[in-house]
Amino acid sequence: MYQEKSNNNIAIVIPAYNEEATIFDVVQAALKQSEKVIVVVDGSVDKTIEKLEGLPITLIIHEENKGKAASLWDGFMAALELDIDAIITIDGDGQHAAEDIPLLLNKAIEFPNDIIIGARLADKSAIPAKRYYANKLANFWVGWAAGYAIADSQSGFRLYPKILFENLKISTEHGFVFESEILIKAAQLGVYSHPVKIPAVYKKGARPSHFRGVHDITLITKMVWKSLHTRWFFLSGLYSSCIRPRDITKLNIKK
Repeated sequence: MYQEKSNNNIAIVIPAYNEEATIFDVVQAALKQSEKVIVVVDGSVDKTIEKLEGLPITLIIHEENKGKAASLWDGFMAALELDIDAIITIDGDGQHAAEDIPLLLNKAIEFPNDIIIGARLADKSAIPAKRYYANKLANFWVGWAAGYAIADSQSGFRLYPKILFENLKISTEHGFVFESEILIKAAQLGVYSHPVKIPAVYKKGARPSHFRGVHDITLITKMVWKSLHTRWFFLSGLYSSCIRPRDITKLNIKK
């Protein structure tokens, strides 16, 4: 699938909500990695749309803010209509470097049917403390429900294989819960995630993150708790994710 490391078989989906300060540069960098770039402008009230004028992209506009989950899903649906093998997602605020996409593609050569995550948590010194520990807490809950240790469950810089969407059923009701739930639902389908270390980029003067630490972690915890409750708390998942993490690379040999 990725043997020649060609980027023409991927689509890049970028959700954007009030990203006038960064979206042009993010999209320009993405276009250097793939000619198939899809931007979903989610009810922005600033000049995000104006910044995209003239760029050779697929533009989806939500007249009202629907949240990140709906933006990603609409982007996925548009991407799946193209001739692709995988979808890359990056955020519109400049926290992900499109130049790092080849790192995800190289990892996908080894695991072509799995999710690849650009993991930032190894770079602890560059991440705001509250964000770091909120992400670590989310990793615990999501890893438990997924049944394996996850390096950065909150990173929006990911590669999703096209095959995942053949059987995926998931809610887009809560914005930041979506990216956690998709890892859990994917694991239930036998699709796991693999991390690739990337820098943590928090630029000075950038807009505050849309991620609301306490609020969004609470929603993620509730989602995970519901998932665990329906599976009698999935104690084997706790064991495999925290007590004695299992080797996901061995699980993929069976595919």
